[in-house]
Amino acid sequence: MKSVFALGVGLLSLAAALPATLSASKPPSVNGTRFTIDGETRYFAGTNSYWIGFLTNNKDVDSVLSNIASSGLKVLRVWGFNDVTRKPGSGTVWYQLVSSSGSQINTGADGLQRLDYVVQSAEKRGIKLIVNFVNYWNDYGGIAAYVSAFGGTKESWFANDKAQAQYRKYIAAVVGRYASSPAIFAWELANEPRCKGCSTDVIFKWASDTSAYIRSLDPAHMITLGDEGFGLPGGTSYPYGTSEGVDFVKNLGVKDLDFGVFHMYPGSWSVPNSFGPGWVKDHAAACKKAGKPCVLEEYGVTSDQCNVEKTWQQASRAADGMAGDMFWQWGDKLSSGQSPNDGNTIYYGSSTATCLITDNVKAINSMYLV
Repeated sequence: MKSVFALGVGLLSLAAALPATLSASKPPSVNGTRFTIDGETRYFAGTNSYWIGFLTNNKDVDSVLSNIASSGLKVLRVWGFNDVTRKPGSGTVWYQLVSSSGSQINTGADGLQRLDYVVQSAEKRGIKLIVNFVNYWNDYGGIAAYVSAFGGTKESWFANDKAQAQYRKYIAAVVGRYASSPAIFAWELANEPRCKGCSTDVIFKWASDTSAYIRSLDPAHMITLGDEGFGLPGGTSYPYGTSEGVDFVKNLGVKDLDFGVFHMYPGSWSVPNSFGPGWVKDHAAACKKAGKPCVLEEYGVTSDQCNVEKTWQQASRAADGMAGDMFWQWGDKLSSGQSPNDGNTIYYGSSTATCLITDNVKAINSMYLV
């Protein structure tokens, strides 16, 4: 009887543990205006690394992701694209050749296998990834690569049937590769999509159609747009307008977009750094009204980073509707030297990192102390 009793207690203990185990295995999801990640619902801190999927040294990938994880950052946004219009020489990483005579998705050792390793390494460290499918800007191919192959302009790309067909083929290849990975946080349509001078209907329709397509491929994971957050009530300066063809509030209404993201670079937008907290609060209000979380997905300045950016982080943590902030960009020491520095980079182990990473994570954790 004693052994049967012990077995019964053991089974009861196992049953009690199952819900937590199952919830932890579920993909990240929306919970009101927050996210549930690994069974825990809370605000998160994250960062960006466009370059990590282009590294050729696995030890560098592991080291960077270990440092990110040990810093308390939960979500990392990476470039899931690297487009070329002609095949580069051996040793250069590229993911897709875009060509009117026959595009090619590179699944080789210098192609998507590099991104494979990032995903696998992230899985081991509990890091969740936002994976982006194309760049508005010309870096790493972007929309310009499609325009070169299929004609038109950046503005007409959103409705160019041949370009969109290849873009969807690429999306299907990437989503199919990682849809079962516990490391995926969300799929992202594009990095900073713009359609200058266009009706906001152009990006709205493209976002609606593309997100529905992604949902048909992978109903389990979240989807977001990747825009800068232009076009919303609350101000009259350039970022609040719709001259770039983006209407943040309108796009929040796209059924298959699970959350809103926005970026912040006052120096590039000809507004003062003090613009930041209001920009955060106005997006948070729009997201709260839409019933979707908001993420400050990119933000940066090139000087006085600690004093400037911590006010933005404080505003984000305090705003009802905000679910996370992700600074641009992570910096680290690689086997080849320092990772890329565009002036906004925050290097691991620096005093600026203490201010904007360590202190931010501590402040977030304090929000959940009982």
